[in-house]
Amino acid sequence: MRLVMFYHSLRSDWNHGNAHFLRGIATELQARGHEVVVYEPRDSWSVSNLVAEHGDAPLEAFHRAYPALQSIQYDLQTLDLDEALDGADLVMVHEWNEHALVERIGRHRQAGGPYRLLFHDTHHRSITDPKSMAAYDLSHYDGVLAYGEVIRNIYLECSWADAVWTWHEAADTRIFKPLSFAGTKSDLVWIGNWGDEERTAALHEFLIEPARQLQLKGSVYGVRYPEQAVEALRGAGLPYGGWLPNYRVPEVFSQSAVTVHIPRGPYVEFLPGIPTIRPFEALACGIPLVCSPWDDCEHLFSPGKDYLIARNGQEMQQHLRQLRNEPELARTMADHGRRTILSRHTCGHRVDQLLSICSELGIANAPEQGMQVMPAGKE
Repeated sequence: MRLVMFYHSLRSDWNHGNAHFLRGIATELQARGHEVVVYEPRDSWSVSNLVAEHGDAPLEAFHRAYPALQSIQYDLQTLDLDEALDGADLVMVHEWNEHALVERIGRHRQAGGPYRLLFHDTHHRSITDPKSMAAYDLSHYDGVLAYGEVIRNIYLECSWADAVWTWHEAADTRIFKPLSFAGTKSDLVWIGNWGDEERTAALHEFLIEPARQLQLKGSVYGVRYPEQAVEALRGAGLPYGGWLPNYRVPEVFSQSAVTVHIPRGPYVEFLPGIPTIRPFEALACGIPLVCSPWDDCEHLFSPGKDYLIARNGQEMQQHLRQLRNEPELARTMADHGRRTILSRHTCGHRVDQLLSICSELGIANAPEQGMQVMPAGKE
């Protein structure tokens, strides 16, 4: 099967979490003998910011880390869709693409494109910017892949699409796995971006203040941290390490005793059941995890066994103290979390699901594999 994928960036994960999943899915598809072609805009803001901060070296390092993954950079004005989509069996278009590109590909499909066409939504804009999402013309798309049941329901309720499948993100277990480390581990690591101030209070409550109170030593990695945040982290014993290539996260996890997950406000308040990709990756690496509150209403995990939930900053302190003082508990929980990932939340599982959807759509080159999936609107 030939898949053509239009995404924001394969090469850069600077403030671009979807690149993690894209790399894992593309790698898994290739390993199964499918042809994968990824297109990304030449002027993507993720690449632009990465190069502005670090030069071209990270892009070169990406190609060394993922030698089989390549992308074609295009300019929207000169993109030849006849050439790009020639021979495609499945075309996937991510929701960070420009409205004009989404519409052009839909028209190409309407004009006789023999492929199947899916839109892929992995963001909270269906809630936080519904006007922009409603402006996407999906009338000639065969369906939508939504990374949470709540987003799937929004598409149906708003009549943005007729067929919608819930397709959660997952861990690329070729990359995200336990690594040995012989030295002394730090107490705590946090890997995540500061964001747009929507979780500033949560980061202080669930990360900075607990680390300060417990006198933990560790580190923080991510982008878009204001100077006052960097100073607060330093004062709490968590020096700021800046951007970290995602494929190096397992290395950092191996050097740390515990990590935390603090989801952004929109996911906590409006989009329950969507953990984003960070918990999948942490659990795959076998590191104990403590989360600030989020509602696992889709029963992806076993809270209390895979990870601990802290309802407030005081509980976060208690959990971190307990995991530090009870290494057997930490080890048992980390093992349980990794088993959960390996049993149902790897990129292999998601490719099984995607191929099942492809079979349902009538793609001859994608024999059905893995779990059975019922498209929304046909139940």
